Parts: sequence; C-alpha cells; structure tokens
Amino acid sequence: VVDTGSPIKIPVGPECLGRIINVIGEPIDERGPIKTKKSYPIHAEAPEFVDQSTVPEVLETGIKVVDLLAPYAKGGKIGLFGGAGVGKTVLIQELINNIAKAHGGYSVFCGVGERTREGNDLYHEMIQTGVIQLEGKSKAALVFGQMNEPPGARARVALTGLTIAEYFRDEEGQDVLLFIDNIFRFTQAGSEVSALLGRIPSAVGYQ
Repeated sequence: VVDTGSPIKIPVGPECLGRIINVIGEPIDERGPIKTKKSYPIHAEAPEFVDQSTVPEVLETGIKVVDLLAPYAKGGKIGLFGGAGVGKTVLIQELINNIAKAHGGYSVFCGVGERTREGNDLYHEMIQTGVIQLEGKSKAALVFGQMNEPPGARARVALTGLTIAEYFRDEEGQDVLLFIDNIFRFTQAGSEVSALLGRIPSAVGYQ
C-alpha cells in the first residue's frame, strides 16, 4: 500500500449519466468500467459570491401544487421533510422525470444511507420512465453510499455526487438538479465518524 497523499478522485463527464457509482467513483451497476477523459477530486473550493446569480428565477417543476404554493428558486436549496413512507422519494422521482423531459437538464441523485431495495427500485423506475436509457442518452447519474457501507463512505458520498453536478455546471454549462436522499443519514454518518474518532461533541461538535 502506497500513500499518495492525494484526495479521492472520481470520473466525471457525460459517461457517468445512466450509471451508478460509489463514493470512490467505482461503478456498482455491473455494466463495466466508466471511461472518462477527466477525473475531479471530491474536495473543491466553493464558487465566489460574485460569480453567483443575483436575479431570482422560478424553476417550473411541472408539479402544479409545488409551482403554486411553494415555488422553487433556481440555484436555491430545498428540503423535503416528512415521516417514513409519505412520498419524499416519489416526489424526487417526479422532479427528475419532469426536469429531464421539460428542460433537458441533468440530475444527479445521491443516495446517502439508502436501503439497497430503495436504490434498486429507483434505478429500475428511471429505466421504465426513460430517464435512464441503457443504450441511449440518459439524463441522470446515480451515486450511492448505502446503509451497509462504513460511516466514512456515507459521510463522503454526498461530495462525490456534488462533484459530478459541479462538472456539468462548470464545464458544460448545464442546469443541474442535485438530490441528496437523505440529509439526516448524511449528518448521522458524520456523528458516527466523530464517535469512532473519540471526539467530544461539546468541544468540537460532531462534524
């Protein structure tokens, strides 16, 4: 084993669309290796405030109750909160489907601490709706760090999904929807890592 000292690097590019990868960029969909021209580290600087848009724009989701009562702003962050089994993931699937068909945009779905069954169902539903095409042009990339993964993987898999989304935003000028399902399990993974490292929550926090 050789320590290179470099951060985790993952493949980025259109070749990632329609594929499922893990936290270190390895394909886990049994469809062969992903051959891309570029690899990005998962840790990167955030864009400067001066580079961000100051003009508020509404993102039309095509879901009437959302567009009327709680419209989404382009470039903003939206949280879906609810109990188990009330339809959060179903709403996400609908958003991915509508954005792909209406706007031609890309989506990156990041499953943090997902059940294997949920990830499998989502993948096959995307194939049925045409968002993912096994032989054609797909509109979504999937990144999974499932419940059975160690907490370090679950705590970093969101950054892997974010890196793919940033590539499409910066290199290809695409509108991208980034979904993280779910954010509680992301923070839970951070607290598990902190517990394993023996950190005292009151001193430095859980992250």
